[in-house]
Amino acid sequence: MANIVIIGAQWGDEGKGKIVDLLAEKFDIVARYQGGHNAGHTVTIDGKQFILHLIPSGILHGGRLCVIGPGVVLDPKAFFEELDMLEEAGIQVRGNLYISNRAHLILPYHRAVEKAAEEARGAKKIGTTSRGIGPAYEDKTGRRGLRVVDLFDAENLRETIFELTREKNCLIQSLYGGPPLDARQIYKEYLQYGQRLKEFVVDTAFFLNDQIRQGKRVLFEGAQGTLLDVDHGTYPYVTSSNATAGAACVGSGVAPSWITGVIGIAKAYTTRVGGGPFPTEANGTIGDEIRRRGAEYGASTGRPRRCGWFDGVATSYSAVLNNLQAIVITKLDVLDEFEQILVCTGYEYRGCQLKEFPPEIKVLEAVKPMYKSVPGWQSPTAGMQDYDGLPVRAKDYLKMLSDITRTECSFISTGPDREHTIVLPDSWTARTLYQ
Repeated sequence: MANIVIIGAQWGDEGKGKIVDLLAEKFDIVARYQGGHNAGHTVTIDGKQFILHLIPSGILHGGRLCVIGPGVVLDPKAFFEELDMLEEAGIQVRGNLYISNRAHLILPYHRAVEKAAEEARGAKKIGTTSRGIGPAYEDKTGRRGLRVVDLFDAENLRETIFELTREKNCLIQSLYGGPPLDARQIYKEYLQYGQRLKEFVVDTAFFLNDQIRQGKRVLFEGAQGTLLDVDHGTYPYVTSSNATAGAACVGSGVAPSWITGVIGIAKAYTTRVGGGPFPTEANGTIGDEIRRRGAEYGASTGRPRRCGWFDGVATSYSAVLNNLQAIVITKLDVLDEFEQILVCTGYEYRGCQLKEFPPEIKVLEAVKPMYKSVPGWQSPTAGMQDYDGLPVRAKDYLKMLSDITRTECSFISTGPDREHTIVLPDSWTARTLYQ
């Protein structure tokens, strides 16, 4: 039995969607356990690109069951847009997807409040997607949220929406000077969503545990990245949920004793979207070249990503937090043309080398990366599927990343398509899933 968690080991956008899609054939169920439609998982199959925000990437494999767990915040409008896109592409979703009756809902006032609050920050913007994820989690923690199950009680739904819309309108109008929202329209819209969602809704915690007891394999799909975790990331420049592996249990209702391993996904370099410290950011020509070659633009927002060299300190921190059994290095081919490649092996602060990833934002903004320069391979690796065919210097680079993070490299992604992947035959992942 193998129940494995997939996490991002950097600031998100590492290529989790592709790896989940790649591994899904070895599992019976793919379960999403946190975040909202601020996540953007891009999967390319035979040249056709799918961008998924809520529905697990495993849906692209026929016969695989997918779950949206109670730890996810669900925007019904975004869900149905994604459902329509998949069905128009001929993907079978109905009958293969289950949504938790305990998942919290994103409502229009969540989006309105977040957009207004983000704009009010001015130069101190966090860089949120303004899709209401943060305010929805705030209401969840504040014990005033609405859950999927509440859509099926019309009287309670109406009472709660009218009460909360009145409160949010006070905030929107008095603090941010925005226009009020119409509670009647929101209630009507969400009552209709309830009728449309009903066929997908079950107690997913009961479902997952029952399936595991029957010997089914579950792949847990995380969103965002470890360094955006609300507790362990670069706070306050973080997401609103826990993006580390431990959240897989809380956000799905499956006990830790069922989890058999964690795989981290990291790019061969580093990117980040929005504000916040980024010690290895490469401004100017280098950053622009990485962005161009890697097509580094947000799948959810289209925003250009900040780009820089591989940060061994930050990724090692992720490896410890998640106790990674294996790491997957993606986008190796993006570095094919560089004559010299830098890798951050430590941070210097006020003349001293730091021993840990610092929690203080001001410190992280002021650290000086300690780089090791290695020669590039300057040879094409795009699309390669055989490890032996990689240039020697590319292999040396991969070993260096593995040594720095103290984590075994299992897969290497050399392009966007499902087939553009190298599986190391003697790796933990190969032994666990392919033998």
